[in-house]
Amino acid sequence: MKDISSREDVELLVNEFYGKVRKNELLDHIFDDVVKINWEHHIPILIDFWESILLDVNKYSRNAMAVHVEINQKIKLEPIHFNTWLSLFDETVDQYFIGEKASLAKTRAHSIASIMELKMQQINRASSVH
Repeated sequence: MKDISSREDVELLVNEFYGKVRKNELLDHIFDDVVKINWEHHIPILIDFWESILLDVNKYSRNAMAVHVEINQKIKLEPIHFNTWLSLFDETVDQYFIGEKASLAKTRAHSIASIMELKMQQINRASSVH
């Protein structure tokens, strides 16, 4: 196995990971039924996102948090969703890569998921109070 070092490596990671997400019974309906995601359009955006994070390439300029807040308005994102996503992500990284960038990918995924999960919990608590 090798480390993540090119866009092709990021493409492999993203494609394999989201292949698992699309087969996961907890997550698949969020993407396919709730969000009705166009995978052909979205996968290159995800590749740009992860390439920017892992390889210091400036290709992603969107607001990932805003997108997830929108999703959370359609279906409440709970800790189990984030934990499942992270488990599949870590599994995919470990299946294909080893090294500094592979470790960075998992660290960044956990950091991003923690921040998003906290934000969604705050939003969900605030909306349940009203």
